[in-house]
Amino acid sequence: MTTPSPSRPKRRILKFFSYGLGVFAAAILLLIFLWRWDWFVPLINRKATAALQRPVSIAHLHVSPGFKTSVTVDDLRIEQPADFSEEKQDFASARSVTVKFDVWRYITGKGLSIPVIRVDAPQGDIVSRLNGKNNYTFPSSSSKADTKKTSSTGDTPHFNEIAIHHADIRIALARLKTDMHLRIHTTEPTEHQAGSITLDLNGRYAQAPITGHIVGGALLGLTSRDTPYPINGKLENGPTFVTLHGTVDDPMAFKGTHLALHFAGPDMALLYALTGVPIPHTPAYSITGNLGYSKSYIRFDQFEGRMGTSDIGGDIHVDPHQKPIFVEAHLHSRNVNLADLGGFIGAKTGTAPPPPKTSNAILPTSKIDIPKLNAANVTLTYHGNRIENKDWPLDDIDTAFDIHDGSINLHHLTFASGTGHISAEAKLDPASASQFHTHAKLDVSRLPLSRVMKPSSMFQGQGTIGGHMTLASTGNSVATLVANGNGGITLVLDRGGNITALLPDLIGLKLGSAVLSALGIPDRSKLDCLVADMPLQNGILKTRSLLLQTGTTRTTGNGSVNFHNDTLDYAMTTRSVHPQILSLPGAIHISGPIASPSITPGAELIGRVAATIGLGILFPPAALLPTIQFGVGEGSACEHALANADQHPAAGIAPGSTTGATRAKHAYRTRHKAHR
Repeated sequence: MTTPSPSRPKRRILKFFSYGLGVFAAAILLLIFLWRWDWFVPLINRKATAALQRPVSIAHLHVSPGFKTSVTVDDLRIEQPADFSEEKQDFASARSVTVKFDVWRYITGKGLSIPVIRVDAPQGDIVSRLNGKNNYTFPSSSSKADTKKTSSTGDTPHFNEIAIHHADIRIALARLKTDMHLRIHTTEPTEHQAGSITLDLNGRYAQAPITGHIVGGALLGLTSRDTPYPINGKLENGPTFVTLHGTVDDPMAFKGTHLALHFAGPDMALLYALTGVPIPHTPAYSITGNLGYSKSYIRFDQFEGRMGTSDIGGDIHVDPHQKPIFVEAHLHSRNVNLADLGGFIGAKTGTAPPPPKTSNAILPTSKIDIPKLNAANVTLTYHGNRIENKDWPLDDIDTAFDIHDGSINLHHLTFASGTGHISAEAKLDPASASQFHTHAKLDVSRLPLSRVMKPSSMFQGQGTIGGHMTLASTGNSVATLVANGNGGITLVLDRGGNITALLPDLIGLKLGSAVLSALGIPDRSKLDCLVADMPLQNGILKTRSLLLQTGTTRTTGNGSVNFHNDTLDYAMTTRSVHPQILSLPGAIHISGPIASPSITPGAELIGRVAATIGLGILFPPAALLPTIQFGVGEGSACEHALANADQHPAAGIAPGSTTGATRAKHAYRTRHKAHR
């Protein structure tokens, strides 16, 4: 029997091992030739779908391993969430997405480096409904542990290139009445040309057509602290036109802005949609200034331009981090037309809609927009060096006011004219969703009448106006505040000059001339004084005292003005100051709409004429008695009216020496004693 050789099992093992190694090598080679990264696609789709809670899919996965590993996915689709299944396109998609990782840098502890991110033909559909639901809110992290782990992973990744080719993103925000497309495209930097990013807008924003074209430097240039980042763009939203150009030294750190911003359009109120800052209606404007920003403020400094026929300039700082946003503005004008500021009191200007069709309305009826007042807290000062206005040739305007949580505090609104001024202050507190509790005061002091009057060759005199007006009310417009108001007017006019020129200018040329004619006041009479003391009670202006005295006549008035329906019912009577024969006292009745009242003879005038005729038949000398008026007696009627206005003023504030009338009393009394 032959004994087996000891080496034969070894040879058999080696042979088996070699066969196994060959099979393994063949398997490796076969795996290499047959390997498909797409085998991981179902797993990736499931994981991504679970994470985003909406269907996610990719068609293909490509991986190029190495020290710099490249990963590419093809035909990425992220579908809409279940609540937005009616949307016609996916929430997001891309033809391909490529990301390269520097594995060696990460292994050697030098941090995460992503040399390339490239997205080809991405599309998006961002939607927000009126009820606040949107399709871009994703579920939060699954656990606090995951959040802590994520937050502790090293430094910010380092990027070399981010390329976006032909992106098209639809943005539909129902509350902003917006449906527009944002198209994005980047170019890569070359030896001869810097890279850039281009953004194009078109569609509708805030219910108005919008187009825009913005070009910036290379996307990664935003992180550079060495090279200023260039920006050049233009935007049109309806009739509003905006341009921006310049550079930013360090965009990520909010430092070193050198940007020129230009706005132009028919009405600054239309800027609310773009800026979030509420501005009253204005006439057409064009302004240019310097845009700056930091982590705390957005600044629009040293801007200059035009608003209507006025120039406008100043500085505006906005803190967008406060809720609501905080706006601080310091504005000025060298020459200002008061008509250009009409929007601040609700007057029709700019693109403001016409007031409601109320035929008798004489005060602004535009409602104070409370939602916009709640949109921002505002501190504003404004000074106009010179006022240009054909009706009120005042010298300057100065104002300061705050808006805080919907409350308006007008610290002062002052107009200077010659040696006098008009000054107002007011506080408006929201009483409800559409009403304001209001307390207001208007002071007129030593206002030269010659400056207030329209240029007239008939007017001569150095009269002055003084007095006060107060108002306490609840409403939502100038008209409703007066119609619901309580307060009063106490007004004194001292030595007013030519009454024929004065009264028509004060109450309207046609109406004033008709009143003078009906009252029988002689032409070119010199006005000695006008005292009006009229309380306002629940929107009805009544008469405590109304006296208009010339050198030869004294006119008194009594009646009311109803601001609920803008009508008046007033009686005025004229008497002769000195004994005059055959001078019939004039009595008239003014009634109807304030804008176009009717003037008819008063019952007193008709009665006196009839009595005169009757007495003339019976006893002719007695017929003269009703037409003879005697002097004012000891002390003038103006002095008495002034004293009463000082003791019991309807405005609640005595006029005092607001016209300088107290200094003129002695001269006035001496002058009239000479006639008696």
